[in-house]
Amino acid sequence: MAIAAQQEDQTPAASSEAAGDLRVIQSISVIGSERLEAGTILSYVRLRVGQTYTVALGDEALKDLAATGLFADFSIRFERGVITLTLTENPVINRILLEGNKRIKQDKILPEIKLAPRQIFTRSKVRADVNRIIELYKRQGRFAATVEPKLVELPQNRIDVVFEIREGPKSKVRKINVIGNAVFNDETIKEQMVTRESRAKNLLSSNTSYDPDRLAFDQQKLRQFYLTEGHADFRVVSAVAELTPDQRDFIITYVVEEGERYRFGDVSTRVELRDFDEELLGKRLPMQASDWYDAKLVEDTVEQLGELAGTYGYAFTDVQPRFTRNREARTMDIAFVLRQTPRVYVERIDVNGNTLTRDKVIRREFRLAEGDAFNSLALRQSSNRIRSLGYFQENFEIEQKQGSGPDRIVLEANVEERPTGELEFSAGFSSVENLILAASVRQRNFGGRGQTVGLGVNYSGASQSAQFSFTEPFLWDRNISFGFNLYQQNYDDGFFRDGDTSYEQSTTGGSFRFGAPLTDYSLLILGYTLNFERVTLDENVFFADLDGDGVDTCEPLLAGRFICDALGDRTVSIGSLSYIFSNLDNNFRPTRGLRYSVTGEVAGLGGSVSYLRFRGRAASFWNLGGGLIASAQAEGGYIHSLDEEETRLTDRFFLGDPQFRGFDIRGLGLAIERVTLIADENGDEEDGPTSREALGGNAYYLGRLELELPLLNGARELGLRPSLFLDVGSVFSLNEPQLSQSPFPDGAFIATRDDEGRALYSQTFDVDGDGLVETVTTISPIAPDGTANSALGSMIAPFREDYVGDTWRPRMTAGVGVNWNSPFGPFRLDLAFPILTEESDETQLFSFNVGTQF
Repeated sequence: MAIAAQQEDQTPAASSEAAGDLRVIQSISVIGSERLEAGTILSYVRLRVGQTYTVALGDEALKDLAATGLFADFSIRFERGVITLTLTENPVINRILLEGNKRIKQDKILPEIKLAPRQIFTRSKVRADVNRIIELYKRQGRFAATVEPKLVELPQNRIDVVFEIREGPKSKVRKINVIGNAVFNDETIKEQMVTRESRAKNLLSSNTSYDPDRLAFDQQKLRQFYLTEGHADFRVVSAVAELTPDQRDFIITYVVEEGERYRFGDVSTRVELRDFDEELLGKRLPMQASDWYDAKLVEDTVEQLGELAGTYGYAFTDVQPRFTRNREARTMDIAFVLRQTPRVYVERIDVNGNTLTRDKVIRREFRLAEGDAFNSLALRQSSNRIRSLGYFQENFEIEQKQGSGPDRIVLEANVEERPTGELEFSAGFSSVENLILAASVRQRNFGGRGQTVGLGVNYSGASQSAQFSFTEPFLWDRNISFGFNLYQQNYDDGFFRDGDTSYEQSTTGGSFRFGAPLTDYSLLILGYTLNFERVTLDENVFFADLDGDGVDTCEPLLAGRFICDALGDRTVSIGSLSYIFSNLDNNFRPTRGLRYSVTGEVAGLGGSVSYLRFRGRAASFWNLGGGLIASAQAEGGYIHSLDEEETRLTDRFFLGDPQFRGFDIRGLGLAIERVTLIADENGDEEDGPTSREALGGNAYYLGRLELELPLLNGARELGLRPSLFLDVGSVFSLNEPQLSQSPFPDGAFIATRDDEGRALYSQTFDVDGDGLVETVTTISPIAPDGTANSALGSMIAPFREDYVGDTWRPRMTAGVGVNWNSPFGPFRLDLAFPILTEESDETQLFSFNVGTQF
């Protein structure tokens, strides 16, 4: 842009009076304006007719014009009392266009751009917008990104502004150097950082790109690490990130001073509160003299002492650790001072932010009431209970505010509601059931009352079901829960039997339950279930008339005695009582805590089945630190028939995949093995192929030990959670069944019969004499040509039945599994190796299960 202030040269011969007259502004003209009126332009400058023109005044006018940002070029000329302003107006922006942006979408970039359509274009605004776009890419780690603005001229002094973007690759962290470390090696220090070097082992990590915010966070992480290891004087002298010569990657260099390592010296407490024994409290501190100094442990102790004081009603207790450093002995003396504060009482409880959920749903979860003495433990329990409802934000905490006096406190539950309705369609594949399809709709806060209503259907190769459920957690506003389920289920055992004996079980029924909490962690549940069950077999395959009475019945020689006994319709009426205790920190993915339950059931309150059944389950979890989570789980059960008969097959316990990893479906425990007898080359009888029919048992036990392992950042970010496991268990206790022996030494046909009990045969011949051969069913064993027709029925080869697996001795498997929150849904893969087995057990090396939601 050309900016000039010009004036006419004065001749030396001119008189002073004449010169003065020529410098007076007599008129001002504007040349080049298109959109702006001349009067508007003149209002921007401090030039007026009658003023005496000077160079300084001209320069001020030029600055005024530049400040408007309206002009691409401007100049001023003064000649014989006339000022001429020559201008070129900046164009008007027609459109803002982006080209080349793939990693950052348009809706993320345009809000950052200050230029807009119908605004006046200025180069300074363009430069600022270029810098803003580049900054967006830097936040994504793309420091090589470039932005070139281009102008497309249009008629009427309009332009399109096009930002041509070259995103470039992400700038990786090629190398991290650490200078000054002597106690810990480079790899140990790098492991404490969030930022990772761009190497093959970190291929899956998103933290290999450079981020200045992450660089600052890593410095804090290093300090925390050294302070927990006793280095109280540690500091990061400098942290410098430098671009490599190719401008693609960064090299980060940390200069650190580790300092001396300190131990705890004298550790004590000074208590100014009543009800506290200072000496006893000091003995219970987690750190001891001569232990290595740990700043994190000090912070945790301050928090624990504050919570302890809160349980006695001191809500605003000020706990201050006072440090005395002995540099010569390299020890750190600490005195925890609990300052005097008054006991506090709850003045008011406020609930804010709930638009759907009713106040009473939130207030009934409080373990404190207005007027109660403050108790930090009860406050924490209240926060946990409200958070566990699942209706509000995950980071919900009850805020504490000063009340109307020093001994009053106001508790505020500021909630942010989130959707509680769930509409879910899922599909998956399992090594157990092959294709799995499911659909469900559930509302966990129906009408804002805290009620849960759900409807779901499921389909797989082994089962189909439909279910409706309802739960009211506070019946009649009392701390008593009520719920009921209505369902219909179909189960096909033949899906698992690989061609062996199979049956289908259909169950239609419902249940209701009442629950009453005994404590904040324990619950008693009384329930009742009424089922209508039907067990069926394929009559064409497993029914026969061996006694010749013309009636086909389930033939134990074909189906097995236990399955034949289970066939038919029955009504099952079950009453149950359960006790449940749980203090897990998370019901879905626990890391610490204990949960156990005991359930007793009695069938025979009406109906056609009578038995007693007991079950117990327990699980404990420990967070070992460093990402290690250990768990131990145990369960067991026993069923006793109240009839004179043995318990039915469909009521017993079974073990195998997926409960017991390393075994096939119902793959361990009691079974009947049917051994087909064949003749060898000498005509002697020998054992041939064997089939196995699981019988289940009246008792079982199962235990699991599992250790969840930590992973490198990249795999952990993908949601992978590998684990080592050890499973042990057995199913047993059954009266020895009556075994069958083939009554046909050489094998025989069991013929299919018609309605009158006559054996049926198949015959192939030309029925109408038209040359077309058809197959028909006949009762004649002999064809018209004198040959034998083919009998319709089943061939029973010679066989022997053996009863196997009735032992309480444990089976054991060990292996490795992995859970993965994959893009397709939760995925579980287990690789299990048998350690202890019985000869009749069926093992399975690995199993997997995966599902998805859409």
